[in-house]
Amino acid sequence: MSRIAILSALAQEQHGLLALLLQPQKVQRAGRDFWLGHLHGHSVVLALSRIGKVAAATTATALIEHLAVTRILFTGVAGGLAPDVQVGDVVVASSFVQHDLDASPIFPRFELPLYGRAVLACDEILSALLFQAARDHLAEASAAAPARHRVHRGLIASGDRFVSAQAQSVTLRRALQRAGHKALAVEMEGAAVAQVCLDYGVPFAAVRTISDRADDQAHLDFATFVREVASQYACAIIGRALRSLSNK
Repeated sequence: MSRIAILSALAQEQHGLLALLLQPQKVQRAGRDFWLGHLHGHSVVLALSRIGKVAAATTATALIEHLAVTRILFTGVAGGLAPDVQVGDVVVASSFVQHDLDASPIFPRFELPLYGRAVLACDEILSALLFQAARDHLAEASAAAPARHRVHRGLIASGDRFVSAQAQSVTLRRALQRAGHKALAVEMEGAAVAQVCLDYGVPFAAVRTISDRADDQAHLDFATFVREVASQYACAIIGRALRSLSNK
């Protein structure tokens, strides 16, 4: 049976998805609640990764080991890191890097020890579906209420730190660039899920709505943005992607 997991770090980020879940059934594994059901013709599991890389890795492992998911999608918010990635934009990950991983001088900075790589690629098919779904949703939203929000696709950096100061953001961006990594956004879970999915051979993709610019204003109105913007984007974009996946 093909089962798709849909992850978010916070409950507010997938509130609309849970409301649409058909035949919901709650099960518990690893101290977490998992909601099984059907969404847009697919067997799915809705779950919270919780915040941070270790928590996200635990959730992803439980989904694969105990609930036999065959694909994982992640949706939520992130901070804009590249200069042209603004609040309200959407970033679809093509790959992930752990910005707080440093095993130098034994291994190059950012490289995953014993993996021989720093960058973890997302599944091309799932990533393309999310990208098209995001573009279609923003185009439709702009037609109803003109806005300048854009959809980007590229590298996202993950780390166990909420980047909330301009100086931190600039330092992080420059450090990544020196290593050849041009990150569009920063968050706290995606790279960990990507690593687990690589280990298990499970396709993974992620979409993030930009809630802030990872600067000194990052904490302002965060809850309002998640509730009024990000959760609606998540519901619409994931819904479009699932419907498109049914036609593949």
